[in-house]
Amino acid sequence: MRKEQKNDVELLKTWRLASAATMGSAVRAKGILLELRARVPAAVKKSLDLDAGEITLVMPASQKNEFHAVSAMVSKVLDGIEQLPVIPREIQDILTITTSERHRWLADGRLPSAGTRTVRLNGRARRITFHVFDPKVVVDILDRGAVDEWREEDAIAKAENRRRAAYQAKLTRSLKKSKAKKAETTTDANSPKLEGWEEFGRDGFLK
Repeated sequence: MRKEQKNDVELLKTWRLASAATMGSAVRAKGILLELRARVPAAVKKSLDLDAGEITLVMPASQKNEFHAVSAMVSKVLDGIEQLPVIPREIQDILTITTSERHRWLADGRLPSAGTRTVRLNGRARRITFHVFDPKVVVDILDRGAVDEWREEDAIAKAENRRRAAYQAKLTRSLKKSKAKKAETTTDANSPKLEGWEEFGRDGFLK
């Protein structure tokens, strides 16, 4: 749908994002917009926007040449955008998983990394590095319902770990009691016996 145009705006073009590119995720769609903005000149970044699943380019008629150049650039980037690596916040939205689940499954290999990416935070000198994921792998995980299987596996492993921890705690307590009893027995065995103690008892002095 065409947006209502202002008097000084006459040039407009839109691109519909395919479901194969967004994977049904609004976060992924926003990520594609940010990727496009990163590829175009800084002066026209804000000319690109996202509206109802469409990338929109709106520029004044006075920038006709720039408009065509940016339009061609956007079309080129969008050609094959389905292969754009999936970043952490996108995969969490697509698979409906938590940050801790992403970290755990990445660490144990169930969620394979497609490499890392380093970016500079806006307005800061600090850079951050994070893992990215192959879109085909993400779609496969989504289609075969792997997340539900992984959560079930984790629940079983967690219950088993609790059982082992409880057994280990019980064993530790048992060993401590055994050592304490042994130490007590040893102490009694090593205690010096008073000579004539039995006779002293028989004579009634302890009564």
